[in-house]
Amino acid sequence: MLPGSVLIADEGNDRLVIVDRHGRVAWTFPQPGDLPAGVEFKTPDDAFFTPDGRQIIVTEEEYSVVSLIDIASRKIVWRHGTPGSPGAGPYQLSNPDDAIVLPNGSVLLADIKNCRLLLFDEGAAQPRRVYGTTGSCVHDPPARYGSPNGAFPMRNGHYLVTEINGDWVDEIDLTGKVYASTQPPGIAYPSDTNEVTPGTYLTVDYSYPGQIETFNASGTLLWRYQPAGTLSLNHPSLALPLPNGDVLATDDHNDRIIVIDPKTNQIVWQYGQRNQPGLSPGLLNGPDGLDLAPPHSDLVTHAKTMGVPG
Repeated sequence: MLPGSVLIADEGNDRLVIVDRHGRVAWTFPQPGDLPAGVEFKTPDDAFFTPDGRQIIVTEEEYSVVSLIDIASRKIVWRHGTPGSPGAGPYQLSNPDDAIVLPNGSVLLADIKNCRLLLFDEGAAQPRRVYGTTGSCVHDPPARYGSPNGAFPMRNGHYLVTEINGDWVDEIDLTGKVYASTQPPGIAYPSDTNEVTPGTYLTVDYSYPGQIETFNASGTLLWRYQPAGTLSLNHPSLALPLPNGDVLATDDHNDRIIVIDPKTNQIVWQYGQRNQPGLSPGLLNGPDGLDLAPPHSDLVTHAKTMGVPG
């Protein structure tokens, strides 16, 4: 069961929504009047609370921007990228993914099609550091990364980078030093690998049929959820561990988010209806990202140990 509310990036509906553990909608963005004239909010694919819980960082992947939203004022307070114009230029991104805000306000994000990670100082217009080589999309860290789609904080202050090309997960720090690389077992399209406990990692296979698994630093499978037939997952993109040992995940193309009990491999909670895309309460349309509300947010949980640039 959920420990509290959950933030959902409801990509097909161009919105963020927070629902409580009972499935009641508590907050949505944008509402009429939230966006200035001429500003659009499109295809939010991942969204995470900042470590202080006051803002939400969102990657609008297909719209080529990343936005920081203040929850209280309901305003976009920082944005990078040229809306609707992907590229590798000074103000451009190409399929940005899984941006996170560090405790000092810096922003770290994956820029998938440019095959790089970017680190921005708080409020900066240009990145302070680029990890990888723009346009060179192979597994060769730290020089190059094969289409990275996330860099999630670890308890030791390092970050787990997921590379789509070749099915790789790398442990790095913000100097760019690589500590380890491994391959999640049996995954075709790895997405958003994150740490469950030191040495135990959680990832999903963004495929059909999809799967969710935990594995160790040696690449040994520990647990796998891969229902077949009519119960198959359809392009899950993110799974996060819950405090009680359950797993919260998106089931993107099935239009729902789910909680799985690994002891029974049963779904014990769901929001959205399988294969029923919609905008009304209880329905979603291609949800691609999620985060637990503070104090259970992945970034809030790791805030005290996240390495920050000097």
